[in-house]
Amino acid sequence: MWHSVDGMGWWMALGSIWMLFFWGLVIWGIVRLSSHLSGASTTALDTLKARYARGELTREQYQEMRRELES
Repeated sequence: MWHSVDGMGWWMALGSIWMLFFWGLVIWGIVRLSSHLSGASTTALDTLKARYARGELTREQYQEMRRELES
């Protein structure tokens, strides 16, 4: 009677896009929350220690950079 089915094709496509956006947002939120809860963030001092352990820095460079970070 009102032809409610005519022209609904683009609504279905729009709905699919919103559904992908919604689930992408949910997955992104779960990943962010899990990384926050696990304490996976590293500090500059942690990075400096790792570089020194890999041999990328000399002892003098390490100590100088550490003093700068701690001040």
